[in-house]
Amino acid sequence: MEIYFVLDASAFINGFDLESDNNYTAPEITQEVKDFESKLTLDMAIRDGKLIIRDVDEKYIDEVNEIISESGDVLRLSAPDKKLIALALMLKDAGKNIKVISDDYTIQNTLKIINIPYSGIITEGIKGVYNWKKICEGCKKEFDENYPFDDCDVCGSRIFKKRIKL
Repeated sequence: MEIYFVLDASAFINGFDLESDNNYTAPEITQEVKDFESKLTLDMAIRDGKLIIRDVDEKYIDEVNEIISESGDVLRLSAPDKKLIALALMLKDAGKNIKVISDDYTIQNTLKIINIPYSGIITEGIKGVYNWKKICEGCKKEFDENYPFDDCDVCGSRIFKKRIKL
């Protein structure tokens, strides 16, 4: 079965070989490719028909937001990252055999949770699935991901994101 690749910015930055014509990315990802050589690779792939830029249905973004709010990855994923994962879900639902190319560990963590294959270019990839929580470094109180402040409302200490292995 043919593989359809969903490409993160790191695929262009770190030299992923665009051999097939089955390469997809989200429009927001193209904005993350900034250096001259990577931008040239991206532009040539679009020109040569080797890269399809595809927007995502809102229902897939909602699905991703629900998944990452449970895992805590909501604390670490950007809007383009969410779109990339949503694109992978959308293509998978369309019956495509997909593989996401990304060196971003948080993207890989979410993909592992939803059982979508992935690969890095310059990184080996994650070994396990992790959740993230906001925790006060002083009193150890746990906060909801939507807690808007950087300081604890109990003791005033700094709040940090803690990785929790599942």
